[in-house]
Amino acid sequence: MPLLQIKNLTHWFGGLRAVHNFHENLEEGEIVGLIGPNGAGKTTIFNLICGIYKPTQGEIIFDGENLVGLPPHVITSKGIGRTFQKLRLWRHLSVLDTIKLAHFSRKNYGLFDALFWTRRCQKQEEEIEERTWELLKIFGLTQYAYARAWDLPYGLQRKVEMVRALVSEPKLLLLDEPTVGMTLREMYETMDLIREMKEKFNLTILIIEHRMKVIMNLCERIKAIDFGEIIADGTPDEIRNNPRVIEAYLGKEVEV
Repeated sequence: MPLLQIKNLTHWFGGLRAVHNFHENLEEGEIVGLIGPNGAGKTTIFNLICGIYKPTQGEIIFDGENLVGLPPHVITSKGIGRTFQKLRLWRHLSVLDTIKLAHFSRKNYGLFDALFWTRRCQKQEEEIEERTWELLKIFGLTQYAYARAWDLPYGLQRKVEMVRALVSEPKLLLLDEPTVGMTLREMYETMDLIREMKEKFNLTILIIEHRMKVIMNLCERIKAIDFGEIIADGTPDEIRNNPRVIEAYLGKEVEV
């Protein structure tokens, strides 16, 4: 059974149809790209998977369970992590505290434990501290641990956001334009980071990205949508040469 099955996914915002009959079978260990022009419905699909929106129609089956109707925090706890197109870092928190705070949903001690600093609370906080430093070390962020995340160069801020998404130990990671606004060097470093994350954490990845060099080099399969509908689905070579994709999105001058 695929890790993620999306069947007949359709969503309306009032009288506007944002997604129509979208479907996908995402196998464990794949990196799959989702492309399309601005307003095509890509981020809406991510928001439907994560429970931010409830689909008008269709099913989203993750690891054998239908996610439709579940709140976002429950969906996250089941093994889906994500990043956002616009950075969502806390302005006044250090990198260390940003990653530590992301463990909140995994804590299971109560108010009493926190107020009286019980052994249960201490043990979990020690584990969180240890796990946070481990992640910072893996991704080369230890030297920035006490710096404010918001003050870091843009590429490092993106890295912090991706590391934060790993705190929930997801099986599926949704990346929404992870290289937007980056320099060419930062783009290549991020591509390497995504490959490293996939291998180290046995991730399945669904990625939205406008930079075709990223999509073509990272993804095994690519789905192209326009006006919320699938217009092509195939390998990078098949997508690169698909007339409907070229007309709707790539254009003749785009380097792929």
